[in-house]
Amino acid sequence: MKLKLLPSTFDQNGGYSPGQHLTTFLIDGRVALDAGSLAMAASESDRALVRDIVLTHAHLDHIAGLPLFVDDLFASLTEPIRVHATREVFEVLERDVFNWSVYPRFSELNNENGPVLEYRLFTLGSEFSIGHLNFRSIPVDHKVPSSGFIIDDGNAAIAFSGDTSSSSAFWEKVNERDDLKAVLIECAFPDRMSALAEASHHLTPAILRAQLDLLKIDAEVCVINIKPMYRDEVINELAETIGRGFEIIEPIREYHF
Repeated sequence: MKLKLLPSTFDQNGGYSPGQHLTTFLIDGRVALDAGSLAMAASESDRALVRDIVLTHAHLDHIAGLPLFVDDLFASLTEPIRVHATREVFEVLERDVFNWSVYPRFSELNNENGPVLEYRLFTLGSEFSIGHLNFRSIPVDHKVPSSGFIIDDGNAAIAFSGDTSSSSAFWEKVNERDDLKAVLIECAFPDRMSALAEASHHLTPAILRAQLDLLKIDAEVCVINIKPMYRDEVINELAETIGRGFEIIEPIREYHF
């Protein structure tokens, strides 16, 4: 399984920055996991291949690129872009984004080949397949209805938390899979901002350290979704706190599991 984080933030020289405001991961170059930076950072080959987008939840940093991605491809699509999400996420998209006031309601529009946007519903805790990939949704504890996933391509499996705070349900499902190669887990804020982290349902290094005590299988720990303004501080605290090996997922680099 190949995984790549698309960049979303620029440094002072105009190159991409390792700190990311928006979230999009590409799996095997064909499936987007969240769509925060999808329209802005997708290459031409990405645009040609990605037709399935899986959303963890409806916060802006995870959906910002979705309407622009559909817009960019509108005339050339020969099949609809399929968005996989829960009913709560679809309700937010239709009410607050694709509502004609903010952006066109693409679910009502066709090009010369047919529909351009199609919603594929999944429920929290369910399983669904996209091509060769199987997704098992896991409810996680964020401020809004949110899903993590176990993703399996038949040869390897990874767990992906999305945005979450402490979540025993996530670790219970992770520990059921002794074939997991990696757990991708968020750590948004430094410890000094624990009050904000708790209010917004995110992790800090200290909270993550306690959560990793629940990890009972031998899987690589990969940290994602660090708030860019606190990136260096969070990474330094992780190194001092976690007490085990971990990796920070970097944009552009392709990871193989």
